[in-house]
Amino acid sequence: MKTALPLISRRSLIALSLATALGLALPAAGAFAADATASHPAYFPPAGEWARKDPAQLGMDPAALAAAVQFAQSRETERPLDLSDQEAVFGTRLGSMPTRRAHTNGVVIYKGYVVAEFGDTRFVDPTYSVAKSMLATVAGVAVRDGRIKVGDPVAKTVDDGGYAAPHNAHVTWKQHLQQESEWEGELWGKHSNFIGKQAFGKGEKKPRAIKAPGSFYEYNDTRVNRFALSLLRVFGQAVPDVFQQQVMDPIGASQTWKWVPYHNSYVEVNGKQMPSVSGGTRWGGGMWIDSWDMARFGYLWLHEGNWAGKQILPAAYVKEALTPSTHGPDYGYLWWLNTKGKNLPGMPATAFAALGAGSNDIVVSPEHDLVIVWRWHAGNAAEFATRVISAIRK
Repeated sequence: MKTALPLISRRSLIALSLATALGLALPAAGAFAADATASHPAYFPPAGEWARKDPAQLGMDPAALAAAVQFAQSRETERPLDLSDQEAVFGTRLGSMPTRRAHTNGVVIYKGYVVAEFGDTRFVDPTYSVAKSMLATVAGVAVRDGRIKVGDPVAKTVDDGGYAAPHNAHVTWKQHLQQESEWEGELWGKHSNFIGKQAFGKGEKKPRAIKAPGSFYEYNDTRVNRFALSLLRVFGQAVPDVFQQQVMDPIGASQTWKWVPYHNSYVEVNGKQMPSVSGGTRWGGGMWIDSWDMARFGYLWLHEGNWAGKQILPAAYVKEALTPSTHGPDYGYLWWLNTKGKNLPGMPATAFAALGAGSNDIVVSPEHDLVIVWRWHAGNAAEFATRVISAIRK
């Protein structure tokens, strides 16, 4: 990809000498953001390149934005470039891993346009648990199409043995979405109890009594993977195909992303072998994607599931998804929220994020008409986002 250059007017170049890579332009919030008006409708990018604007034209301080970008570039994760720590951190792999990751990179989208870009934003990398928010999006499509109701037990529509036990029979779609399902069992060789260092690495858990579905929050990839398999059953179609046809193609995403299954996560549906995908890259595989497609995904959620007038996700579902669960740590439908100001310190209570190990993050601030993608960084995503927000002058 071409080298990222400052995306600022000629008169501002001197002020931006701090930044080694600002540039490109992409869209941010609009239709549902404060600045959107009938005379200035929100911009939605076509497939391919996104429109760009000088941040000064949008009321940003170019030097402050450049300093924020410089900060982000200086905060690369300590995870090795070859990701050789994968099994030590997460346990025995079940799927493929890349041999090399990109360096830290990202994009800043403000008022519908890209005002900053840095690093190799076209590099297709695992995005880890950002895939969970993408599964929540596929569930939103299922709700839209009347395939599921979030309050129903999954067993009402899925009959593959996974919910046959009396305990699991009570698990609802909403409980899966909020990680409060307490689903119990084994899937793809990983048990829901997360016991065992070899299987779960540093993520292993201590034994505990299982609780009633809906009464306890636990971040648990085995249960999320069960949720993903249940979505496959409901659609009778591989989840990546649904995601591409119903979400990514309509929002103009590239064809470079791929949702990689585990080597053993295949099931038969109507006589056909289909891959069941995961909600992360904890055990390999997962969503492999570049920063631009992540930004489009975040932009869709900024616009409450609407893309250029097409309601891809029901607005009511998006509102529910961004409402805190009863027992979670400010957690919605597989999205991290900030209603208590703790997950994204210094950002508005309405901000929310898709967060992946590494770190690979999408941060959305509706109050600021802002979407930020920041990948392979150290620290909290808000450390960069708050610096970008401080550059907004009007």
